[in-house]
Amino acid sequence: MKKILILCTGNSCRSQMAEAILKSFDNTLSVFSAGTKPERIVNPNAVRVIEELGLSLDGHYPKNVNDLVDEEFDYLITVCDSARQICPIFTGKVKNKLHIGFEDPADAVGTKEEILDFYRKIRDQIKDKFFRFYKEIKEN
Repeated sequence: MKKILILCTGNSCRSQMAEAILKSFDNTLSVFSAGTKPERIVNPNAVRVIEELGLSLDGHYPKNVNDLVDEEFDYLITVCDSARQICPIFTGKVKNKLHIGFEDPADAVGTKEEILDFYRKIRDQIKDKFFRFYKEIKEN
Protein backbone atom coordinates (compact mmCIF):
# COMPACT_ATOMS: atom_id res chain seq x y z
CA MET A 1 0.00 0.00 0.00
CA LYS A 2 1.35 3.43 -1.01
CA LYS A 3 1.19 6.20 1.57
CA ILE A 4 0.83 9.67 0.04
CA LEU A 5 0.80 13.17 1.54
CA ILE A 6 -0.56 16.05 -0.53
CA LEU A 7 0.74 19.37 0.74
CA CYS A 8 -0.58 22.88 0.13
CA THR A 9 -0.58 26.12 2.07
CA GLY A 10 -4.14 26.32 3.42
CA ASN A 11 -5.27 22.70 2.95
CA SER A 12 -8.72 24.03 2.13
CA CYS A 13 -9.04 23.53 -1.61
CA ARG A 14 -6.51 22.00 -4.04
CA SER A 15 -4.99 19.49 -1.63
CA GLN A 16 -8.42 18.49 -0.34
CA MET A 17 -9.72 17.93 -3.87
CA ALA A 18 -6.58 16.00 -4.79
CA GLU A 19 -6.94 13.78 -1.71
CA ALA A 20 -10.56 12.90 -2.53
CA ILE A 21 -9.83 12.33 -6.22
CA LEU A 22 -6.76 10.16 -5.61
CA LYS A 23 -8.65 8.05 -3.06
CA SER A 24 -11.42 7.55 -5.64
CA PHE A 25 -8.96 5.86 -8.03
CA ASP A 26 -7.90 3.17 -5.55
CA ASN A 27 -9.16 2.59 -2.03
CA THR A 28 -5.97 0.72 -1.13
CA LEU A 29 -3.99 3.97 -1.26
CA SER A 30 -3.40 5.71 2.05
CA VAL A 31 -3.83 9.38 1.16
CA PHE A 32 -3.52 12.39 3.45
CA SER A 33 -3.55 16.12 2.85
CA ALA A 34 -2.24 18.92 5.01
CA GLY A 35 -1.19 22.55 4.90
CA THR A 36 1.71 24.66 6.06
CA LYS A 37 -0.77 27.31 7.25
CA PRO A 38 -4.13 25.55 7.41
CA GLU A 39 -7.33 27.51 6.95
CA ARG A 40 -10.27 27.23 9.32
CA ILE A 41 -12.60 25.23 7.02
CA VAL A 42 -12.58 23.41 3.69
CA ASN A 43 -13.50 25.82 0.90
CA PRO A 44 -17.26 25.51 0.15
CA ASN A 45 -16.67 25.85 -3.61
CA ALA A 46 -14.21 22.94 -3.49
CA VAL A 47 -16.83 20.89 -1.65
CA ARG A 48 -19.42 21.72 -4.30
CA VAL A 49 -17.31 20.89 -7.36
CA ILE A 50 -16.06 17.64 -5.80
CA GLU A 51 -19.67 16.61 -5.14
CA GLU A 52 -20.35 17.13 -8.85
CA LEU A 53 -18.01 14.16 -9.44
CA GLY A 54 -19.98 12.05 -6.99
CA LEU A 55 -17.25 12.38 -4.37
CA SER A 56 -17.46 13.87 -0.90
CA LEU A 57 -15.37 16.02 1.40
CA ASP A 58 -17.66 15.27 4.36
CA GLY A 59 -15.56 14.97 7.49
CA HIS A 60 -12.59 16.68 5.86
CA TYR A 61 -10.97 19.61 7.61
CA PRO A 62 -7.74 21.55 7.09
CA LYS A 63 -4.84 19.84 8.88
CA ASN A 64 -1.41 21.13 9.87
CA VAL A 65 1.52 19.34 8.25
CA ASN A 66 3.40 19.57 11.56
CA ASP A 67 0.99 16.96 12.94
CA LEU A 68 2.31 14.45 10.39
CA VAL A 69 6.09 14.80 10.78
CA ASP A 70 6.34 11.51 12.67
CA GLU A 71 4.71 9.65 9.76
CA GLU A 72 6.57 8.02 6.86
CA PHE A 73 5.33 8.60 3.30
CA ASP A 74 6.11 7.03 -0.04
CA TYR A 75 5.23 10.30 -1.77
CA LEU A 76 5.02 13.95 -0.76
CA ILE A 77 3.26 15.97 -3.45
CA THR A 78 3.04 19.74 -3.30
CA VAL A 79 0.20 21.30 -5.27
CA CYS A 80 0.95 25.01 -4.93
CA ASP A 81 4.11 27.07 -5.25
CA SER A 82 3.98 28.37 -1.69
CA ALA A 83 3.98 24.86 -0.25
CA ARG A 84 6.78 23.83 -2.61
CA GLN A 85 8.96 26.61 -1.23
CA ILE A 86 8.21 25.60 2.36
CA CYS A 87 8.36 21.85 1.65
CA PRO A 88 12.05 21.32 2.61
CA ILE A 89 11.08 22.13 6.21
CA PHE A 90 8.97 18.96 6.32
CA THR A 91 11.05 16.69 8.56
CA GLY A 92 9.06 13.49 8.15
CA LYS A 93 10.52 10.57 6.23
CA VAL A 94 9.61 10.76 2.53
CA LYS A 95 10.84 8.47 -0.24
CA ASN A 96 9.76 10.66 -3.19
CA LYS A 97 8.99 14.38 -3.39
CA LEU A 98 7.01 15.69 -6.35
CA HIS A 99 5.45 18.98 -7.35
CA ILE A 100 2.20 18.93 -9.32
CA GLY A 101 1.17 22.58 -9.27
CA PHE A 102 -2.18 24.22 -9.89
CA GLU A 103 -3.49 27.75 -9.88
CA ASP A 104 -5.35 28.69 -6.71
CA PRO A 105 -9.09 28.69 -7.47
CA ALA A 106 -9.66 30.79 -4.33
CA ASP A 107 -8.15 33.66 -6.34
CA ALA A 108 -10.94 33.46 -8.94
CA VAL A 109 -13.01 36.58 -9.58
CA GLY A 110 -16.24 37.17 -11.47
CA THR A 111 -19.81 36.06 -11.12
CA LYS A 112 -20.65 33.10 -8.91
CA GLU A 113 -20.90 30.87 -12.00
CA GLU A 114 -17.60 32.15 -13.45
CA ILE A 115 -15.89 31.41 -10.13
CA LEU A 116 -17.41 27.92 -10.00
CA ASP A 117 -16.28 27.31 -13.58
CA PHE A 118 -12.72 28.16 -12.54
CA TYR A 119 -12.98 25.70 -9.62
CA ARG A 120 -14.23 23.07 -12.06
CA LYS A 121 -11.29 23.76 -14.38
CA ILE A 122 -8.80 23.28 -11.53
CA ARG A 123 -10.68 20.19 -10.29
CA ASP A 124 -10.50 18.66 -13.76
CA GLN A 125 -6.78 19.47 -14.03
CA ILE A 126 -6.22 17.82 -10.63
CA LYS A 127 -8.17 14.75 -11.76
CA ASP A 128 -6.17 14.45 -15.00
CA LYS A 129 -2.72 15.01 -13.49
CA PHE A 130 -3.33 12.81 -10.46
CA PHE A 131 -4.69 10.02 -12.67
CA ARG A 132 -1.42 10.12 -14.63
CA PHE A 133 0.48 10.02 -11.32
CA TYR A 134 -1.66 7.08 -10.16
CA LYS A 135 -1.01 5.13 -13.36
CA GLU A 136 2.75 5.67 -12.94
CA ILE A 137 2.84 4.43 -9.34
CA LYS A 138 0.63 1.42 -10.15
CA GLU A 139 3.11 0.33 -12.84
CA ASN A 140 6.04 0.47 -10.37
